[in-house]
Amino acid sequence: MENKQNHPPKLKRSMTAEQMEMISLGGAIGVGLFMGSTSTIKWTGPSVLLAYMFVGLILYIVMRALGEMLYVSPGTGSFADYATEYISPLAGYLAEWANVFQYIVVGISEVVAATEYLKFWWPEVSVFWSGIIIIAFLLLANLASAKAYGTLEFWFAMIKVVTIVIMIILGLLVILLGVGNHGKPIGFSNLWSHGGFFTGGVKGFFFSMAIIAGSYEGIELIGISAGEVANPQEAIVKSVKSVLWRILIFYVGAIFVIVTIYPWNQLSNIGSPFVETFTKVGITAAAGIINFVVLTAALSGANSGIYSSSRMLFKLAHEGEAPKAFGKLSKRIVPDRAIVGITSGILIGFILNLIMSTMNKSMGELFVVVYSSSVLPGMVAWFVILIAELKFRKNNSHLMAEHPFKLPLYPYSNYFAFAMLLVIVVFMFINPETRISVGVGAGVLVLASLVYMLKHRNKK
Repeated sequence: MENKQNHPPKLKRSMTAEQMEMISLGGAIGVGLFMGSTSTIKWTGPSVLLAYMFVGLILYIVMRALGEMLYVSPGTGSFADYATEYISPLAGYLAEWANVFQYIVVGISEVVAATEYLKFWWPEVSVFWSGIIIIAFLLLANLASAKAYGTLEFWFAMIKVVTIVIMIILGLLVILLGVGNHGKPIGFSNLWSHGGFFTGGVKGFFFSMAIIAGSYEGIELIGISAGEVANPQEAIVKSVKSVLWRILIFYVGAIFVIVTIYPWNQLSNIGSPFVETFTKVGITAAAGIINFVVLTAALSGANSGIYSSSRMLFKLAHEGEAPKAFGKLSKRIVPDRAIVGITSGILIGFILNLIMSTMNKSMGELFVVVYSSSVLPGMVAWFVILIAELKFRKNNSHLMAEHPFKLPLYPYSNYFAFAMLLVIVVFMFINPETRISVGVGAGVLVLASLVYMLKHRNKK
Protein backbone atom coordinates (compact mmCIF):
# COMPACT_ATOMS: atom_id res chain seq x y z
CA MET A 1 0.00 0.00 0.00
CA GLU A 2 2.85 2.34 0.93
CA ASN A 3 4.50 1.65 -2.39
CA LYS A 4 1.35 2.52 -4.27
CA GLN A 5 1.06 5.83 -2.48
CA ASN A 6 4.65 6.77 -3.33
CA HIS A 7 4.35 5.75 -6.97
CA PRO A 8 1.15 7.03 -8.58
CA PRO A 9 0.28 5.92 -12.13
CA LYS A 10 2.50 7.53 -14.76
CA LEU A 11 1.14 10.37 -16.85
CA LYS A 12 1.71 10.26 -20.59
CA ARG A 13 4.70 12.17 -22.02
CA SER A 14 2.76 13.69 -24.92
CA MET A 15 3.77 17.39 -24.76
CA THR A 16 6.55 18.96 -26.79
CA ALA A 17 9.36 21.19 -25.46
CA GLU A 18 7.78 24.16 -27.26
CA GLN A 19 4.43 23.54 -25.53
CA MET A 20 6.24 23.25 -22.18
CA GLU A 21 7.90 26.65 -22.74
CA MET A 22 4.61 28.27 -23.75
CA ILE A 23 2.84 26.82 -20.67
CA SER A 24 5.43 28.46 -18.44
CA LEU A 25 5.21 31.71 -20.43
CA GLY A 26 1.40 31.58 -20.40
CA GLY A 27 1.37 31.02 -16.65
CA ALA A 28 3.59 34.01 -15.98
CA ILE A 29 2.35 36.59 -18.51
CA GLY A 30 -1.08 37.43 -17.16
CA VAL A 31 -3.92 39.91 -17.35
CA GLY A 32 -2.15 42.37 -15.02
CA LEU A 33 0.42 43.39 -17.63
CA PHE A 34 -2.22 44.09 -20.29
CA MET A 35 -4.38 46.14 -17.95
CA GLY A 36 -1.59 48.66 -17.53
CA SER A 37 0.47 47.56 -14.51
CA THR A 38 -0.55 50.90 -12.99
CA SER A 39 -0.50 49.52 -9.43
CA THR A 40 3.25 48.81 -9.59
CA ILE A 41 4.08 52.03 -11.45
CA LYS A 42 2.17 54.27 -8.99
CA TRP A 43 4.30 53.07 -6.05
CA THR A 44 7.73 53.56 -7.58
CA GLY A 45 7.44 55.46 -10.89
CA PRO A 46 9.80 54.67 -13.80
CA SER A 47 12.16 52.73 -11.50
CA VAL A 48 9.57 49.94 -11.73
CA LEU A 49 11.78 48.80 -14.64
CA LEU A 50 14.57 48.00 -12.16
CA ALA A 51 12.05 46.28 -9.87
CA TYR A 52 10.98 43.95 -12.72
CA MET A 53 14.66 43.22 -13.47
CA PHE A 54 15.46 42.61 -9.79
CA VAL A 55 12.58 40.16 -9.27
CA GLY A 56 13.61 38.61 -12.61
CA LEU A 57 17.11 38.00 -11.17
CA ILE A 58 15.59 36.29 -8.10
CA LEU A 59 13.48 34.11 -10.40
CA TYR A 60 16.49 33.29 -12.56
CA ILE A 61 18.12 31.77 -9.45
CA VAL A 62 14.89 29.91 -8.52
CA MET A 63 14.48 28.52 -12.05
CA ARG A 64 18.11 27.44 -12.33
CA ALA A 65 17.82 25.67 -8.94
CA LEU A 66 14.64 23.93 -10.15
CA GLY A 67 16.22 23.10 -13.53
CA GLU A 68 19.23 21.52 -11.81
CA MET A 69 16.98 19.14 -9.84
CA LEU A 70 14.56 18.51 -12.72
CA TYR A 71 17.43 17.44 -14.98
CA VAL A 72 18.22 14.59 -12.58
CA SER A 73 14.62 13.57 -11.75
CA PRO A 74 11.85 15.04 -13.94
CA GLY A 75 8.37 14.16 -12.68
CA THR A 76 4.88 15.52 -12.15
CA GLY A 77 4.60 17.89 -9.19
CA SER A 78 8.37 17.78 -8.93
CA PHE A 79 9.07 20.80 -6.71
CA ALA A 80 6.68 19.31 -4.11
CA ASP A 81 8.56 15.99 -4.41
CA TYR A 82 11.83 17.81 -3.77
CA ALA A 83 10.30 19.61 -0.77
CA THR A 84 9.22 16.26 0.74
CA GLU A 85 12.51 14.49 0.00
CA TYR A 86 15.01 17.24 0.85
CA ILE A 87 13.19 19.35 3.49
CA SER A 88 10.29 17.53 5.21
CA PRO A 89 6.92 15.90 4.43
CA LEU A 90 5.20 19.03 5.83
CA ALA A 91 7.08 21.23 3.31
CA GLY A 92 5.93 18.98 0.45
CA TYR A 93 2.35 18.99 1.78
CA LEU A 94 2.34 22.80 2.00
CA ALA A 95 3.82 23.16 -1.49
CA GLU A 96 1.06 20.94 -2.92
CA TRP A 97 -1.92 22.46 -1.07
CA ALA A 98 -0.59 26.02 -1.60
CA ASN A 99 -0.52 25.28 -5.34
CA VAL A 100 -4.10 23.93 -5.28
CA PHE A 101 -5.38 26.95 -3.27
CA GLN A 102 -3.42 29.44 -5.39
CA TYR A 103 -4.76 28.22 -8.72
CA ILE A 104 -8.36 27.77 -7.64
CA VAL A 105 -8.30 31.42 -6.48
CA VAL A 106 -6.45 32.53 -9.63
CA GLY A 107 -8.92 30.53 -11.74
CA ILE A 108 -11.89 32.29 -10.12
CA SER A 109 -10.36 35.73 -10.71
CA GLU A 110 -9.48 34.93 -14.33
CA VAL A 111 -13.00 33.64 -15.08
CA VAL A 112 -14.52 36.79 -13.50
CA ALA A 113 -12.13 38.90 -15.64
CA ALA A 114 -13.02 36.93 -18.80
CA THR A 115 -16.77 37.52 -18.26
CA GLU A 116 -16.05 41.26 -18.09
CA TYR A 117 -14.12 41.16 -21.39
CA LEU A 118 -16.95 39.25 -23.11
CA LYS A 119 -19.30 42.17 -22.31
CA PHE A 120 -17.32 44.19 -24.88
CA TRP A 121 -18.93 42.14 -27.69
CA TRP A 122 -22.01 40.66 -25.98
CA PRO A 123 -23.23 43.14 -23.35
CA GLU A 124 -26.68 41.50 -23.29
CA VAL A 125 -25.37 38.03 -22.22
CA SER A 126 -25.59 37.51 -18.43
CA VAL A 127 -22.33 37.19 -16.50
CA PHE A 128 -23.58 33.92 -14.95
CA TRP A 129 -24.03 32.15 -18.32
CA SER A 130 -20.82 33.48 -19.87
CA GLY A 131 -18.95 32.27 -16.75
CA ILE A 132 -20.55 28.80 -16.99
CA ILE A 133 -19.61 28.55 -20.70
CA ILE A 134 -15.99 29.62 -20.01
CA ILE A 135 -15.60 27.09 -17.15
CA ALA A 136 -17.15 24.29 -19.27
CA PHE A 137 -14.77 25.12 -22.16
CA LEU A 138 -11.72 24.99 -19.87
CA LEU A 139 -12.93 21.75 -18.27
CA LEU A 140 -13.30 20.03 -21.67
CA ALA A 141 -9.89 21.32 -22.85
CA ASN A 142 -8.19 19.83 -19.79
CA LEU A 143 -10.13 16.52 -19.91
CA ALA A 144 -9.26 15.88 -23.57
CA SER A 145 -5.52 15.10 -23.09
CA ALA A 146 -2.29 16.71 -21.97
CA LYS A 147 -1.46 17.19 -25.65
CA ALA A 148 -4.77 19.01 -26.31
CA TYR A 149 -4.20 21.17 -23.23
CA GLY A 150 -0.64 21.91 -24.39
CA THR A 151 -1.84 22.86 -27.88
CA LEU A 152 -4.52 25.22 -26.53
CA GLU A 153 -2.09 26.84 -24.08
CA PHE A 154 0.53 27.16 -26.84
CA TRP A 155 -1.84 29.30 -28.92
CA PHE A 156 -3.15 31.28 -25.93
CA ALA A 157 0.42 32.15 -24.96
CA MET A 158 1.40 32.85 -28.58
CA ILE A 159 -1.38 35.48 -28.90
CA LYS A 160 -0.08 37.26 -25.77
CA VAL A 161 3.55 37.09 -26.87
CA VAL A 162 2.87 38.39 -30.40
CA THR A 163 0.79 41.29 -29.02
CA ILE A 164 3.55 42.32 -26.61
CA VAL A 165 6.21 42.15 -29.35
CA ILE A 166 4.08 44.31 -31.70
CA MET A 167 3.39 46.76 -28.86
CA ILE A 168 7.13 47.08 -28.08
CA ILE A 169 7.96 47.67 -31.77
CA LEU A 170 5.18 50.28 -32.16
CA GLY A 171 6.25 51.92 -28.90
CA LEU A 172 9.86 52.24 -30.07
CA LEU A 173 8.62 53.84 -33.33
CA VAL A 174 6.72 56.44 -31.25
CA ILE A 175 9.73 57.03 -28.95
CA LEU A 176 12.47 57.18 -31.59
CA LEU A 177 10.73 58.34 -34.80
CA GLY A 178 7.63 60.16 -33.56
CA VAL A 179 5.21 57.84 -35.40
CA GLY A 180 1.71 58.81 -34.23
CA ASN A 181 3.08 61.96 -32.59
CA HIS A 182 3.17 64.26 -35.65
CA GLY A 183 6.69 63.08 -36.48
CA LYS A 184 8.14 64.38 -33.20
CA PRO A 185 10.08 61.67 -31.34
CA ILE A 186 8.87 61.47 -27.72
CA GLY A 187 12.37 60.58 -26.51
CA PHE A 188 13.21 59.33 -23.02
CA SER A 189 12.57 62.38 -20.83
CA ASN A 190 9.42 60.88 -19.25
CA LEU A 191 11.73 58.49 -17.39
CA TRP A 192 13.00 61.32 -15.14
CA SER A 193 10.92 64.46 -15.80
CA HIS A 194 8.03 63.87 -13.39
CA GLY A 195 9.59 63.74 -9.94
CA GLY A 196 12.65 61.68 -10.87
CA PHE A 197 13.34 58.04 -11.61
CA PHE A 198 12.80 56.73 -8.03
CA THR A 199 9.59 58.59 -7.18
CA GLY A 200 8.48 56.26 -4.37
CA GLY A 201 11.86 55.82 -2.67
CA VAL A 202 13.07 52.51 -1.24
CA LYS A 203 9.69 51.71 0.35
CA GLY A 204 7.78 52.25 -2.92
CA PHE A 205 10.37 50.16 -4.78
CA PHE A 206 9.83 47.17 -2.47
CA PHE A 207 6.04 47.67 -2.43
CA SER A 208 6.03 47.27 -6.23
CA MET A 209 8.19 44.14 -6.02
CA ALA A 210 5.45 42.31 -4.08
CA ILE A 211 2.96 42.78 -6.94
CA ILE A 212 5.65 41.98 -9.53
CA ALA A 213 6.41 38.71 -7.72
CA GLY A 214 2.70 37.88 -7.94
CA SER A 215 2.63 38.66 -11.67
CA TYR A 216 5.61 36.32 -12.30
CA GLU A 217 3.96 33.42 -10.45
CA GLY A 218 3.34 30.50 -12.76
CA ILE A 219 6.85 30.41 -14.20
CA GLU A 220 7.51 27.30 -12.08
CA LEU A 221 4.86 25.39 -14.10
CA ILE A 222 7.84 23.88 -15.94
CA GLY A 223 8.30 21.80 -12.78
CA ILE A 224 4.82 20.33 -13.10
CA SER A 225 4.65 19.86 -16.88
CA ALA A 226 8.03 18.01 -16.76
CA GLY A 227 6.11 14.80 -16.04
CA GLU A 228 4.25 15.00 -19.36
CA VAL A 229 6.90 16.23 -21.80
CA ALA A 230 8.83 14.05 -24.25
CA ASN A 231 12.67 14.05 -23.87
CA PRO A 232 12.43 15.80 -20.48
CA GLN A 233 16.16 16.54 -19.90
CA GLU A 234 16.59 18.29 -23.23
CA ALA A 235 13.27 20.14 -22.87
CA ILE A 236 14.06 21.29 -19.31
CA VAL A 237 17.44 22.83 -20.19
CA LYS A 238 15.97 24.58 -23.24
CA SER A 239 12.89 25.82 -21.38
CA VAL A 240 14.61 27.12 -18.25
CA LYS A 241 17.24 28.95 -20.31
CA SER A 242 14.79 30.61 -22.66
CA VAL A 243 11.62 31.21 -20.62
CA LEU A 244 13.14 33.55 -18.05
CA TRP A 245 14.81 35.77 -20.64
CA ARG A 246 11.64 35.88 -22.71
CA ILE A 247 9.55 36.89 -19.70
CA LEU A 248 12.06 39.61 -18.76
CA ILE A 249 12.07 40.93 -22.34
CA PHE A 250 8.26 40.94 -22.53
CA TYR A 251 7.67 42.49 -19.10
CA VAL A 252 10.60 44.92 -19.02
CA GLY A 253 10.19 45.77 -22.71
CA ALA A 254 6.45 46.48 -22.39
CA ILE A 255 6.83 48.47 -19.15
CA PHE A 256 9.76 50.44 -20.65
CA VAL A 257 7.59 51.48 -23.60
CA ILE A 258 4.69 52.45 -21.29
CA VAL A 259 6.70 54.62 -18.83
CA THR A 260 8.71 56.21 -21.69
CA ILE A 261 5.70 57.21 -23.83
CA TYR A 262 3.38 58.26 -20.97
CA PRO A 263 4.21 60.31 -17.85
CA TRP A 264 4.00 57.70 -15.06
CA ASN A 265 1.77 59.94 -12.90
CA GLN A 266 -0.87 60.24 -15.66
CA LEU A 267 -1.24 56.51 -16.40
CA SER A 268 -4.27 56.09 -14.13
CA ASN A 269 -6.21 58.48 -16.40
CA ILE A 270 -5.58 56.76 -19.75
CA GLY A 271 -7.08 53.29 -19.20
CA SER A 272 -5.02 50.52 -20.79
CA PRO A 273 -1.63 51.77 -22.07
CA PHE A 274 -1.73 48.96 -24.64
CA VAL A 275 -4.95 50.30 -26.17
CA GLU A 276 -3.56 53.85 -26.12
CA THR A 277 -0.29 52.83 -27.81
CA PHE A 278 -2.07 50.96 -30.60
CA THR A 279 -4.49 53.87 -31.07
CA LYS A 280 -1.64 56.40 -31.14
CA VAL A 281 -0.13 54.85 -34.30
CA GLY A 282 -3.50 54.82 -36.07
CA ILE A 283 -4.80 51.30 -35.32
CA THR A 284 -8.44 52.28 -34.80
CA ALA A 285 -9.55 48.75 -33.87
CA ALA A 286 -7.11 48.81 -30.90
CA ALA A 287 -9.78 48.41 -28.21
CA GLY A 288 -11.23 45.30 -29.90
CA ILE A 289 -7.78 43.78 -30.52
CA ILE A 290 -6.58 44.30 -26.94
CA ASN A 291 -9.90 43.06 -25.54
CA PHE A 292 -9.45 39.83 -27.51
CA VAL A 293 -5.88 39.52 -26.21
CA VAL A 294 -6.79 40.11 -22.55
CA LEU A 295 -9.64 37.60 -22.93
CA THR A 296 -7.17 34.95 -24.14
CA ALA A 297 -4.79 36.03 -21.33
CA ALA A 298 -7.54 35.40 -18.76
CA LEU A 299 -8.47 32.03 -20.32
CA SER A 300 -4.78 31.10 -20.45
CA GLY A 301 -4.29 31.95 -16.77
CA ALA A 302 -7.28 29.82 -15.75
CA ASN A 303 -6.23 27.03 -18.14
CA SER A 304 -2.68 26.88 -16.69
CA GLY A 305 -4.11 26.93 -13.17
CA ILE A 306 -6.49 23.99 -13.76
CA TYR A 307 -3.65 22.00 -15.34
CA SER A 308 -1.18 22.71 -12.53
CA SER A 309 -3.45 22.27 -9.50
CA SER A 310 -5.18 19.14 -10.85
CA ARG A 311 -1.76 17.40 -11.08
CA MET A 312 -1.05 18.46 -7.49
CA LEU A 313 -4.46 17.19 -6.30
CA PHE A 314 -3.82 13.90 -8.15
CA LYS A 315 -0.50 13.62 -6.32
CA LEU A 316 -2.04 14.48 -2.92
CA ALA A 317 -4.62 11.72 -3.41
CA HIS A 318 -1.84 9.15 -3.90
CA GLU A 319 -0.09 10.37 -0.78
CA GLY A 320 -3.26 9.92 1.29
CA GLU A 321 -3.59 13.69 1.84
CA ALA A 322 -6.70 14.15 -0.37
CA PRO A 323 -9.70 11.90 -1.18
CA LYS A 324 -8.61 8.77 -3.11
CA ALA A 325 -11.09 9.50 -5.92
CA PHE A 326 -8.85 12.34 -7.12
CA GLY A 327 -6.06 9.82 -7.80
CA LYS A 328 -7.76 8.14 -10.80
CA LEU A 329 -6.58 8.47 -14.40
CA SER A 330 -8.95 8.49 -17.40
CA LYS A 331 -8.53 6.42 -20.58
CA ARG A 332 -6.82 9.50 -22.05
CA ILE A 333 -4.22 9.31 -19.25
CA VAL A 334 -5.25 12.55 -17.54
CA PRO A 335 -6.34 12.91 -13.87
CA ASP A 336 -9.96 13.53 -14.86
CA ARG A 337 -11.48 13.51 -11.36
CA ALA A 338 -8.86 15.92 -10.04
CA ILE A 339 -9.57 18.21 -13.03
CA VAL A 340 -13.31 18.07 -12.28
CA GLY A 341 -12.56 18.76 -8.58
CA ILE A 342 -10.48 21.87 -9.32
CA THR A 343 -12.98 23.14 -11.91
CA SER A 344 -15.80 22.62 -9.39
CA GLY A 345 -13.86 24.76 -6.90
CA ILE A 346 -13.55 27.52 -9.51
CA LEU A 347 -17.28 27.23 -10.33
CA ILE A 348 -18.31 27.46 -6.64
CA GLY A 349 -16.00 30.46 -6.11
CA PHE A 350 -17.34 32.17 -9.24
CA ILE A 351 -20.97 31.74 -8.08
CA LEU A 352 -20.09 32.95 -4.54
CA ASN A 353 -18.44 36.03 -6.07
CA LEU A 354 -21.60 36.76 -8.08
CA ILE A 355 -23.78 36.39 -4.97
CA MET A 356 -21.47 38.55 -2.83
CA SER A 357 -21.18 41.36 -5.37
CA THR A 358 -24.98 41.32 -5.91
CA MET A 359 -25.83 41.37 -2.19
CA ASN A 360 -23.29 43.90 -1.03
CA LYS A 361 -20.65 45.97 -2.82
CA SER A 362 -18.27 45.84 0.18
CA MET A 363 -18.54 42.01 0.24
CA GLY A 364 -17.54 41.97 -3.42
CA GLU A 365 -14.48 44.08 -2.52
CA LEU A 366 -13.67 41.61 0.26
CA PHE A 367 -13.54 38.84 -2.34
CA VAL A 368 -10.93 40.89 -4.28
CA VAL A 369 -8.75 40.68 -1.16
CA VAL A 370 -9.15 36.90 -1.21
CA TYR A 371 -8.06 36.88 -4.89
CA SER A 372 -4.77 38.59 -4.13
CA SER A 373 -4.25 36.32 -1.11
CA SER A 374 -2.89 33.74 -3.58
CA VAL A 375 0.40 35.68 -3.90
CA LEU A 376 2.04 34.35 -0.69
CA PRO A 377 0.93 30.71 -1.19
CA GLY A 378 2.23 31.08 -4.77
CA MET A 379 5.67 31.98 -3.38
CA VAL A 380 5.83 28.75 -1.34
CA ALA A 381 7.05 26.87 -4.43
CA TRP A 382 9.97 29.30 -4.81
CA PHE A 383 10.98 29.04 -1.14
CA VAL A 384 10.96 25.22 -1.16
CA ILE A 385 12.90 25.04 -4.44
CA LEU A 386 15.71 27.21 -3.00
CA ILE A 387 15.92 25.24 0.28
CA ALA A 388 15.57 21.81 -1.35
CA GLU A 389 18.37 22.51 -3.85
CA LEU A 390 20.86 23.03 -0.97
CA LYS A 391 20.19 19.49 0.35
CA PHE A 392 19.92 18.09 -3.21
CA ARG A 393 23.53 19.16 -3.86
CA LYS A 394 24.78 17.48 -0.69
CA ASN A 395 22.90 14.23 -1.38
CA ASN A 396 23.87 14.06 -5.07
CA SER A 397 27.45 15.36 -5.01
CA HIS A 398 28.52 12.38 -7.18
CA LEU A 399 26.24 13.65 -10.00
CA MET A 400 27.45 17.25 -9.90
CA ALA A 401 30.80 16.78 -11.65
CA GLU A 402 29.10 15.76 -14.91
CA HIS A 403 25.92 17.85 -14.46
CA PRO A 404 25.57 20.19 -17.48
CA PHE A 405 23.08 22.61 -15.91
CA LYS A 406 24.27 23.61 -12.44
CA LEU A 407 23.00 26.64 -10.52
CA PRO A 408 25.66 29.41 -10.75
CA LEU A 409 27.30 30.75 -7.54
CA TYR A 410 25.84 27.99 -5.35
CA PRO A 411 25.11 28.27 -2.38
CA TYR A 412 25.35 32.09 -2.16
CA SER A 413 22.79 32.59 -4.94
CA ASN A 414 20.30 30.47 -2.92
CA TYR A 415 20.83 32.54 0.23
CA PHE A 416 20.52 35.82 -1.69
CA ALA A 417 17.27 34.83 -3.46
CA PHE A 418 15.74 33.39 -0.26
CA ALA A 419 16.59 36.55 1.73
CA MET A 420 15.14 38.82 -0.98
CA LEU A 421 11.88 36.82 -1.11
CA LEU A 422 11.60 37.21 2.68
CA VAL A 423 12.16 40.98 2.35
CA ILE A 424 9.35 41.13 -0.27
CA VAL A 425 6.98 39.29 2.12
CA VAL A 426 7.89 41.69 4.97
CA PHE A 427 7.08 44.69 2.75
CA MET A 428 3.75 43.07 1.84
CA PHE A 429 2.87 43.21 5.56
CA ILE A 430 4.11 46.84 5.78
CA ASN A 431 2.09 48.03 2.76
CA PRO A 432 -1.51 48.80 3.87
CA GLU A 433 -2.80 47.88 0.37
CA THR A 434 -1.42 44.31 0.53
CA ARG A 435 -1.47 43.68 4.31
CA ILE A 436 -4.91 42.00 4.45
CA SER A 437 -4.21 39.87 1.35
CA VAL A 438 -0.88 38.56 2.62
CA GLY A 439 -2.53 37.96 6.02
CA VAL A 440 -5.21 35.78 4.37
CA GLY A 441 -2.50 33.89 2.45
CA ALA A 442 -0.48 33.35 5.64
CA GLY A 443 -3.66 32.19 7.41
CA VAL A 444 -4.26 29.55 4.72
CA LEU A 445 -0.69 28.23 5.15
CA VAL A 446 -1.00 28.14 8.97
CA LEU A 447 -4.36 26.32 8.73
CA ALA A 448 -2.92 23.76 6.29
CA SER A 449 0.06 23.19 8.66
CA LEU A 450 -2.27 22.64 11.63
CA VAL A 451 -4.40 20.15 9.66
CA TYR A 452 -1.24 18.23 8.68
CA MET A 453 0.12 18.16 12.23
CA LEU A 454 -3.21 17.00 13.70
CA LYS A 455 -3.55 14.30 11.07
CA HIS A 456 0.02 13.06 11.61
CA ARG A 457 0.36 13.73 15.36
CA ASN A 458 0.85 10.01 16.19
CA LYS A 459 3.54 9.52 13.53
CA LYS A 460 7.22 10.25 14.01
